[in-house]
Amino acid sequence: MPLVIDGGRIPARWAAKKGLLPEVSNERNIPRARCVRLALINNMPDPALEDTEIQFFELLENAADQVPVSVKLFSLPGVPRGDRGNRHLSEFYHSIEDIWNSRFDGVIITGTEPHQPDLRREPYWQALVNVLDWAERQTSSTVLSCLAAHAGVLHSDGIARHSMWYKMCGVFECKRLCDHALTNLTSDLIQFPHSRWNEVREDDLTSCGYIVLTKSTEAGIDCFVKKKRKSLFVHFQGHPEYEARTLFKEYRRDLRRFLTGERKTYPYVPHGYFDAAATKILAEFREKALSQPREELMADFPEAAVTANLQKTWHAAATSMYGNWLHYLVSRKTDTSAFAAIPRVAFNYMQRKRFATSER
Repeated sequence: MPLVIDGGRIPARWAAKKGLLPEVSNERNIPRARCVRLALINNMPDPALEDTEIQFFELLENAADQVPVSVKLFSLPGVPRGDRGNRHLSEFYHSIEDIWNSRFDGVIITGTEPHQPDLRREPYWQALVNVLDWAERQTSSTVLSCLAAHAGVLHSDGIARHSMWYKMCGVFECKRLCDHALTNLTSDLIQFPHSRWNEVREDDLTSCGYIVLTKSTEAGIDCFVKKKRKSLFVHFQGHPEYEARTLFKEYRRDLRRFLTGERKTYPYVPHGYFDAAATKILAEFREKALSQPREELMADFPEAAVTANLQKTWHAAATSMYGNWLHYLVSRKTDTSAFAAIPRVAFNYMQRKRFATSER
């Protein structure tokens, strides 16, 4: 079912992708009892702002199936912006002040590039805290992505993130640790992209009542949840919304920063992402770049050769988890258990398992 961009003009790239008119959309033809209303608070920096819109729009539309979904766009004040970013926000986004008197079933909050070791010193911190407190009281579920997940646990439980000496970047295999409505019908082993310099640790989370749903041997915690007041908070350290080329764009950006002297170390090739042929080509370019580091070398970067076989190996798992999340929101709208939205065969399996356990 097509996604509805509520309350404003449709962003041009999404309109072009879907062949839509860039005009105000509405929900008049959607049954309000079933329509899931979402706020997407997109705080990504300007170069990734529009890409992130597309990523979440695409993921939500794929995950929705027959669930009508409308999305309204917001961004936190205090996130550093240039002229292009501010123009885009003024044309397609709504003031965060509008959210306080609005009713949303769920909210998705993205991270942004951190500039302070302590997130509480970021200029947008108080605005983010206000949104998190609002979400606890006014939504059925809240999704926090990457840095937003770190900020969420810091604010509500005082859990500090830990910096790593390298960037955790790549596609990592994650193991499903427990049965939960959000991981229903996913495989026991799934893949998700990660891209971060910091982490929160399992012991810190579980001691504060968080339930870890998925975990990677190499990347650590992937997804974890906790009910906060009336809202189920869903935290992703990874990025199930990423498109096939997103990690490549980040790697290319980091490489350019090394060649211009903005970063001191040459970026690692994303784990589990490129095939053997592309990895060999990138290793050859690395030798050349280390011997003569200058920005002009980017003109010779073998983009076409290394991206030819990139695949979105996490597509099915991401679609499944977000589909489960949307059905959870539908179930909360109708005042039923989250498991009411799970297909009967899966429900019966878990019901039998629970009964079998109770009889032991």
